[in-house]
Amino acid sequence: MVALAGSGLLSMLEAALLAAGGMIVSGCTSGRVARQAPDWQVLVVIATSFGIGAALQKTGAASMLAEGITLLAGGHPHATLIMLFAATAALSAIATNNVAAVLAFPVALAASEAMGVGLMPFAITIMVAASASFATPIGYQTNLMVFNAGGYRFADFVRIGAPLTLLVGLLTVWLVPLVWAF
Repeated sequence: MVALAGSGLLSMLEAALLAAGGMIVSGCTSGRVARQAPDWQVLVVIATSFGIGAALQKTGAASMLAEGITLLAGGHPHATLIMLFAATAALSAIATNNVAAVLAFPVALAASEAMGVGLMPFAITIMVAASASFATPIGYQTNLMVFNAGGYRFADFVRIGAPLTLLVGLLTVWLVPLVWAF
């Protein structure tokens, strides 16, 4: 699967389906076990997160967030970067990282254009912030997978994940402008 997807011969979905079929055909797993394997809670959360993202866009909440960040930052690129990280990480904690990135990118684009600075530091910050979804089990699929299997509580993610998100945020807003200038 990895070789087929990594080489570009098949998409990740196609390679995964081929590998799953190969496991059933070769006897590595049975059809019954394969049908029981999906974690439906994870799939439902992912699907509803995309619905939340669409609602945020359609209601105008995403554009209100863009205006608020730009106003609060006072037109300073570094302050905007900090606020963009915080907003994206917060969105990633309540929706999926994909939804957070999709919603935050128009904010970053509008902010960079308004300030007359490059988009790259903002885009990189969004990528990192959307991936820094440690504070809740909702933010990323693997968090949900270990949430039930490991017997964790929601507070466990907040207690350990919030400081980790803060650390990643501090490092990101410090390093990104050094590598990708405004």
